[in-house]
Amino acid sequence: MAGRIREEDIATVREKARIDDVIGQYVTLRNAGGGSQKGLCPFHDEKSPSFNVNPARGFFHCFGCGEGGDVITFLIKIDGLSFAEAVERLADKYGVQLRREDDTFPTERPKGPSRRRLLEAHEVAQEYYAERLGTPDGLAGRQFLAERGFDQAAAETFGIGFAPNDGRALSQHLRGRGFSVEEMTVGGLIGPSGYDRFRGRLLWPIRESSGETIGFGARRLFEDDRIEAKYLNTSETPIYKKSHVLYGIDLARREIGRSSRAVIVEGYTDVMACHLSGVGTAVATCGTAFGDDHSRVLRRFLGDDRVTKGEIIFTFDGDAAGQRAALKAFGGDQNFVSQTYVAVEPDGLDPCDLRIKKGDAAVRELVARRVPLYRFVLSNVVRNYDLDRADGRADALREGALLVSSIRDKSKVEAFTRALAGLIGLDIDDVRDEVRRAANRRPGPDVRTPEATPAPRSNVPDLHDPRFSTERETLKLVIQHPMTIGRLTSEIGANDFTHPTYRAVWELVVAAGGPGAGVGDPGWATKLRDAAENPAVSSAISALGVEPLLMEPDAAYVTQHLVRLQELTAARRIGDIKSKLQRTNPVEHPDEFNRMFGELAALEAHRRALRDRLTGPA
Repeated sequence: MAGRIREEDIATVREKARIDDVIGQYVTLRNAGGGSQKGLCPFHDEKSPSFNVNPARGFFHCFGCGEGGDVITFLIKIDGLSFAEAVERLADKYGVQLRREDDTFPTERPKGPSRRRLLEAHEVAQEYYAERLGTPDGLAGRQFLAERGFDQAAAETFGIGFAPNDGRALSQHLRGRGFSVEEMTVGGLIGPSGYDRFRGRLLWPIRESSGETIGFGARRLFEDDRIEAKYLNTSETPIYKKSHVLYGIDLARREIGRSSRAVIVEGYTDVMACHLSGVGTAVATCGTAFGDDHSRVLRRFLGDDRVTKGEIIFTFDGDAAGQRAALKAFGGDQNFVSQTYVAVEPDGLDPCDLRIKKGDAAVRELVARRVPLYRFVLSNVVRNYDLDRADGRADALREGALLVSSIRDKSKVEAFTRALAGLIGLDIDDVRDEVRRAANRRPGPDVRTPEATPAPRSNVPDLHDPRFSTERETLKLVIQHPMTIGRLTSEIGANDFTHPTYRAVWELVVAAGGPGAGVGDPGWATKLRDAAENPAVSSAISALGVEPLLMEPDAAYVTQHLVRLQELTAARRIGDIKSKLQRTNPVEHPDEFNRMFGELAALEAHRRALRDRLTGPA
C-alpha cells in the first residue's frame, strides 16, 4: 500500500495553493482591510459576513461558528474529503508532484471509492459523451439543440453530450480507462444491473462551482425510450446531492459575485439561453424545486449580507404551476437579505423559447422588467377575488394577511402590508389590524423546545474584551508575522498573558520553538493549531491567523505591543504588592514589609523604564 505523503510535499502544496483562490470557488470574498478578505460562511447560515480569509498567512476563520484552518482543512470540511484526498486534489491543480514514504502502519482508508476517483470517472464520462454528440448516432441530439438556437460552440461551452443507445457503451469505455464496476455504480454512471444509467439521451454535465463534473441531466430524444420521464438526472451519490446543486454555477459564480445578482430559471436550456443572451448570472436547480439548501449555496456567491444587498430574480411560467412555484419561493424569501424579484414573460414563454422567437434582447428585457416577488404573489392571491364586492375584499384581505403574517423577517411586514392595502383598496390601519390578527391566530413556538432553554454561561472571559486587546494583538503578530517580531519575544513570558486561552496559545508557541520557528514556514499557524488539544485554543489560533492587524507591523508597532504587554504585567504586580503591604504590619513583620517595599520600588522603576521606551525620557 502506498505510504504517507511526504511532509515537505504537503508544505509545498500549502505554499502554492492560494487559499483565497480555492475558497473563492465556494464563497464570494471581498476585501476587509489589513490584507484580509471576508464573505458569508459556507459552514453555517448567517446574514452578516463573519468568515475571514488571510491569504498572506494561508488561513481562514469564521468568527460566527468557529471553523478555521488552512487550505487543506477547508477542502476537507467543505467537500468531505480525507486529508490525503484534499492534498492530492490541490497537488493536481497546482502542479505539485507528490512523493510518498514507506508506511509500516498505514491508516485505514474509508470504505468505497474515493471522491477523487468518482470525479475522474465523471470527467472521462463527460468527455466521452461530448465526443459521441459529434458522431452519426448523435444527430438527434444536434437537431434538438439546433431547433432551440444552440450551435456547436454553445454545446462545447456547456459540455453537452450524447449517450448512445447501446446500454454498455459507457461502462466499456470506462473499464478500458481503468475504472471498476464499483466506482461506476457508486458514482451513478451505471445502474445495479450493470447497464449504463443514460441511454439514447442528450446530456448536460452538472458541475460544482469549481468546474468538476459530479452528475448529469438527461433529456429524452426518442419516442421509443422505455423511460417515460422527459428528464432524468443522476441519482444521489457521495458527490452529487441535488438539493445542494445549481446547474450553471460554474459559469455564473464570478458574474454573480461581481454584480450581486442571480437569476433562477427552471431548466438547462433556459440557463443556456440566458448566458448566450448576455444574462451571465443564470442558474437552475436539477430536477427539484428551489429550496433552503439552494438558498444557502447561492447566498455565498452573492455575498448576500446586510451591507451588500443584491437581487435574486426568479423566472416562472405564468400558468398555475408557475404561481405555485412563486408562492414556494415567497415562503423562502426570508432566507435572503437581498431583494427578491420575479420575471414573467406576458406570453408565458420561458427564456429558451423567448430567445428563439424574439431574440437575445428579449431575454435581457425579461430580466430588466422584474417586479418584487412579494407584489407578484400578493397580486395573484388578490386576483382570485371579486374586489368590487365587500365580501370579496374581506376574503382577499383575510388570505393576503395570512400570507403577510407568515414572513419571519418582521422588518418586511410593514412594506408587504402597505402593498396589500394598495392592491385591495383598503385603509392601511384596517389591513394592519388584520395582519396582526392573522399573526395571533398562528400557533406560537413550543416553550419546551431546546431552543427555549438558555445555554449555560461560560466563566471564561470574551476573547474580544478590551482588557485583553494587547495580548490579542501581540499574538496576531506572533502568528502572522513571526519574522517581524523575532527575538524580541524573549522579553515576555506566559505570565504576561492573563486570558487562559491566550496563555495557552503562547505556551504552544514556546513548545514549537518560539516565533523564530515560524519564520519562512507557510504552515506555521497550521502546526500551532494542530498541536492544540483544546477546541477553544484551536479556534483562537485560526482567528488570530486571519484577523487584520490594527496597522502595518513595523518595528515601532512591534515594540509598542511587547513593551505595553510587559507594562501591564508590571502594573498588575504593583497592585498585588500594594494590596499586601496594606495588610502587613511593619512592626510585627519588618523583614517581610521591607522586602515587599524594595520589590515595589524596583517594579515602579521597571515600569518607568518601559514607558520611557515608548515615549522617551521625560
